[in-house]
Amino acid sequence: MFKPIRVLHVLGALNRGGAETMVMNLYRNIDREKVQFDFIIHTNKKCDYDDEIKSLGGKIYNLPRYKGINHYQYKKAWREFLKKHPEYKIVHGHMRSTASIYLKIANRYGCNTIAHSHNTSSGKGITAVTKNIYQYQIRYIADYLFACSQTAGTWLFGKNVLDNEKFLLLKNAIDTKKFTFNKDKRKTWRKELNIEDKFVIGHIGRFHAQKNHDLLINIFKEVHDKNKDAVLLLVGEGHLRNSIEKKVDELGLNNNVIFTGVRTDIPELLQAMDVFVFPSLYEGLGIVVIEAQTAGLQSIVADTLPAEVYLTDLIQTVPLSAPIDTWAQKIIQYSGGYNRDSNSHQIINSKGYDIEQNALWLENFYLNMEN
Repeated sequence: MFKPIRVLHVLGALNRGGAETMVMNLYRNIDREKVQFDFIIHTNKKCDYDDEIKSLGGKIYNLPRYKGINHYQYKKAWREFLKKHPEYKIVHGHMRSTASIYLKIANRYGCNTIAHSHNTSSGKGITAVTKNIYQYQIRYIADYLFACSQTAGTWLFGKNVLDNEKFLLLKNAIDTKKFTFNKDKRKTWRKELNIEDKFVIGHIGRFHAQKNHDLLINIFKEVHDKNKDAVLLLVGEGHLRNSIEKKVDELGLNNNVIFTGVRTDIPELLQAMDVFVFPSLYEGLGIVVIEAQTAGLQSIVADTLPAEVYLTDLIQTVPLSAPIDTWAQKIIQYSGGYNRDSNSHQIINSKGYDIEQNALWLENFYLNMEN
């Protein structure tokens, strides 16, 4: 009986971040009788996708988080793992901070290695400096270099990577059918959220400095001053949520901002929104903006997003340096409503973001690597 090849994916955790969501979209749609995904993560906490992974036949292994002072213990843990698990011939690294360590060890154990760039910045501070030092070596270690956009690729692997034969773009594809606009679903979910007569501004993203919630709240304050029917729907979790909740309270917007926490019903929530706003400081791609476009949703985004995210004419860009009123005016123009296109998913598919196509491509890539 044919056994599937098992590909080892390396991540920090298995929560609903962009990289994890991309991997799970592929995992659900790949032929698991041919290719099976297993995971190494660097946390002992239960994660959002744990149960689903196990139900799909995947295994999850926990390794200690790299802290610098445990450098040799971290390398030892990887050596012991790969020695114990010779079945893994492909290691696909999504966690870039220590990829130069674990991919080098994987190479020594005869594994084919992939480094995958999902972002365009390490943030700020000493931690970011340390990450950048380790990250520089990745381009020379991995057998293949993947990225979700050209910008993410050149940021992590260098400006010459686009001409490198081992560099490949793997699009952050989605199940477009799930996001297709539907009037009845919109009506149902607006009633469910008690926002039937409101002008709903939406944002999806973890509460992290990268996502720029502080600016988003300032923008919403300006919008609400001009339109008292405006509400802000914030989907996600993160360590900055408490500080954002405090800011909302200080601005007297408690009754106008909805914190939903982590949700599994993103397609339905996008149906309920009127405008999607995304003022990120940096993004490897911004998969939620692709989802918003698929749902026929007008999107106002920062000028920090890569070119690959502009798939329809539903996006308007605002410079991060622009006055808050510029953002507000762009948003308010849609307060009177507009015709949502139920065919946007066809455009997204035609641009190569259909999950079934991309899962098949990756499946064949893995099988060719194994052979």
